[in-house]
Amino acid sequence: MSRDPFSRRVSALTRRAAPLALACALVAGAAQAALPVGAAAPAFKTQASQGGEVFGFDLSAALAKGPVVLYFYPAAFTQGCSLEARAFAEAIEQYQALGATVIGVSADDIETLKKFSVSECRGKFAVAADGDSRIMRAYDAVSDRNPQRATRTSYVISPEGKILYEYTDMNPEHHVTNTLKALQDWKAKRS
Repeated sequence: MSRDPFSRRVSALTRRAAPLALACALVAGAAQAALPVGAAAPAFKTQASQGGEVFGFDLSAALAKGPVVLYFYPAAFTQGCSLEARAFAEAIEQYQALGATVIGVSADDIETLKKFSVSECRGKFAVAADGDSRIMRAYDAVSDRNPQRATRTSYVISPEGKILYEYTDMNPEHHVTNTLKALQDWKAKRS
């Protein structure tokens, strides 16, 4: 059974493109790597702002109070990051009911974050400055497209300092619902 010339060309192109597509997928997957569930969460201290007030944020001190939702976002006052911050602010009482602290991290300077913490975060949770990308690198949350910015990655960290959940997606839509669900599941297992 003979195929027409067009079908033969498409088939030949597909066979040649398959290894390239696989290589691209592997590189893209590696670039979007995140800390795995069960890994130790790297400790850090940095400047943060909540409600326009600057303070020193210490992950270890926050974990002593309960689980932490640590979310990385590309840049304050961009459309997706503003939507995500507002969604976290709207859900803050649910996080607090689960004993969790929420902290957002970006490469923005503290002056920008003072404004962002008031307008977009509604003063409900803190956002932290990572100007040297040290925290983003420690959490494998550096954007492959722009290494000066974070990728949109959310972690839930247990009070023992272990990664309970990780979610990476540039779409801000599911970060809040997914981290709340991870916290609820964690709390149910502890009951």
